[in-house]
Amino acid sequence: MSAGGASVVEKALSLSVADGCVVILTETSTVNLRWANSTLTTNGALYERDLTVISVVGESVGVRSASVLDDVEDLVRASEAAAREAGPAPDYAPLIAGPADASFGEAAERTTTGVFADVARDLGESFAQASSLGLRHYGYASHELTTTWLGSSTGLRRRHVQPRGYVELTAKNDRPGGSSWVGQHTADWSDVAIPSLDAELQRRLSWTERWVDLPAGRYDTVLPPSAVADLLVYSYWTATGRDAAEGRTVFSRPGGGTRVGEVLAPQGLSMRSDPTAMPVRPFVVAHGSSSTSSVFDNGLDLGPTDWIRDGRLEHLTQTRSSAVRTDSPVTPFIDNLIVSGAGTATTDEMVASTKRGLLLTCLWYIRAVDPETLLLTGLTRDGVYLIEDGEVTGAVTNYRWNESPIDLLDRCTEVGRSGPTLPREWSDYFTWTQMPALRVPDFNMSSVSQAS
Repeated sequence: MSAGGASVVEKALSLSVADGCVVILTETSTVNLRWANSTLTTNGALYERDLTVISVVGESVGVRSASVLDDVEDLVRASEAAAREAGPAPDYAPLIAGPADASFGEAAERTTTGVFADVARDLGESFAQASSLGLRHYGYASHELTTTWLGSSTGLRRRHVQPRGYVELTAKNDRPGGSSWVGQHTADWSDVAIPSLDAELQRRLSWTERWVDLPAGRYDTVLPPSAVADLLVYSYWTATGRDAAEGRTVFSRPGGGTRVGEVLAPQGLSMRSDPTAMPVRPFVVAHGSSSTSSVFDNGLDLGPTDWIRDGRLEHLTQTRSSAVRTDSPVTPFIDNLIVSGAGTATTDEMVASTKRGLLLTCLWYIRAVDPETLLLTGLTRDGVYLIEDGEVTGAVTNYRWNESPIDLLDRCTEVGRSGPTLPREWSDYFTWTQMPALRVPDFNMSSVSQAS
């Protein structure tokens, strides 16, 4: 669709007879690479597009989407009909009026498997070493470019190209506990060094020469940045102002209201989002309304937002509608999360200062147990290691754990150096994070798991 994106949006807007209309077109170009048993297995390319028409009639809204653009008019009429049949939208607000981006008329951008040229070469060298080291390599690499055009009957015209790439590598040997994982996010693959990632896998697997069978219990635990990301991204998803004001989340104040203003984390810790810090959309794109987003906010500019500053809860995510209801600033959801503290220690340096405890690799199968306390459960995966007198001395069993990330922030006794990291559980949903390692003196390993 070279003339594509902008012309489709303009056509849909010209067909609308509703009181207001927003049209969103996304085109996503994706390539991927897989390997197993130290052999490249598949590579593929995928192209997807999605057109969403949002019609406003009075204070009612109708939304219809399609991936086939053969009959734009039918989609517009269906959206208008849905709006006429609906009752007033609880999040109604005037549509955003604003700028017309100079790039709005430009075509979609596409990626190719050529982005993996250096990755494939370096993987080949790792595979060649694998047999002599007794290792087997598995993994996945993905790169995508998503072009979004957003237009409104108010004259708003926005366009953005979102890059998203990540690589996950797992290596295994035949010892108990003999599996480990590393991952990295990237915008253009220029910063991905497979030899360094492979060396880290080899280092961790060398720790499996000794096996220690430890029971469930509470342990002094060093959580590396990826595990911290999985926990705190989940807390960010639930940090919605509307739900908190309604008394349904860990961010609700007993007796009414929210916990904004309360100290939730150690002094010096911050949690923020910033569309200029990592490559995410700088304006709201909402295909539907929820407690997190509102279709009426489409096109709203995004800026840096502090969620926690110096340990204190500063903001929850707020649409324009929920902000009015809760008498709060408008602070929309942003697709990245940056957590940092006053600490400068690396994960290895935190291990070196541990008398006896555990070092995790990552978490997975994370599920909510109690939304009101944000109690989560899940499993450890791909390596849990015993620390004794500042050194990793062996691999231990995997566990099922039960913890609340908000409670962990209150209990953690050390915050390490923050840096770019890839969440293991949410890598393909929420890629862009920057996290520190955390020390939790009594992390709850509630039972032993057979997961590897």
